[in-house]
Amino acid sequence: MTGFSFDPLVSLSGFLVGSLVGVTGVGGASLMTPLMVLLFGIHPATAVGTDLLYAAITKMAGAAVHHRHGHIRWRLVGLLAIGSVPATALTLWLMSGVDRKSAHSVSMLTTSLGIMLMMTAMILLFRDVFMRFELNWLKKHRSPEPRTIAIATVVLGIVLGTVVTLTSVGAGAIGVTVLLFLYPRSSINDIVGSDIAHAIPLTLIGGIGYFIIGDLNWVLLGSLLIGSIPGIVLGSLAAPRLPERAIRITLAVILVIVASKLIAI
Repeated sequence: MTGFSFDPLVSLSGFLVGSLVGVTGVGGASLMTPLMVLLFGIHPATAVGTDLLYAAITKMAGAAVHHRHGHIRWRLVGLLAIGSVPATALTLWLMSGVDRKSAHSVSMLTTSLGIMLMMTAMILLFRDVFMRFELNWLKKHRSPEPRTIAIATVVLGIVLGTVVTLTSVGAGAIGVTVLLFLYPRSSINDIVGSDIAHAIPLTLIGGIGYFIIGDLNWVLLGSLLIGSIPGIVLGSLAAPRLPERAIRITLAVILVIVASKLIAI
């Protein structure tokens, strides 16, 4: 799909996805990108590029709130960026040299997206189990050296830079979960705030890169923002009154179904 005119259904989809993001905290890319591909027939590369810039815009507001409350660890953000920024640039450079409209490229992008969605679903389903395992491990073992943790954080940045640029998925659920393992004594607010702050340069560079190589649609971006911004606000306000765990499990099941469809394309 090369052209796109304003479609109210896209804004409505953005509102629904934004509402779920406000309730669960899961990154909108886990829902938005596959929705654009499967429901609206948008080319995977255009969907990823548009979603990256959309994420950069929406995460700026979130980072400002976390910064105001002192919930961003800037050293952690810097370590992630040391790995993610070069990885993002390299991934974009490699993508610019291939025919992204070919059947092989489409298959690679949709399969990669499906795999990342499946991983996100597993994290949503078993997050509590992962956290209990880590707490038990910490009781029996000495914490790794700060240098080892710093290197692991840079490596995580490299992985996130690659997979997020390729699929737009992973900076939220996967990034936060791994950071909780690396920094178990940090508060969840500090981890989430730092992850959001790091996602801004990652998604901004990725979105601009896709624009440069011709895979970004401004009308589509505006349509998503019109719906998702009020959706995120309302979802955040309603979150304390809703059963977050039940919604998270339902969302994980949906992601598994969507991932299966993408992998089968």
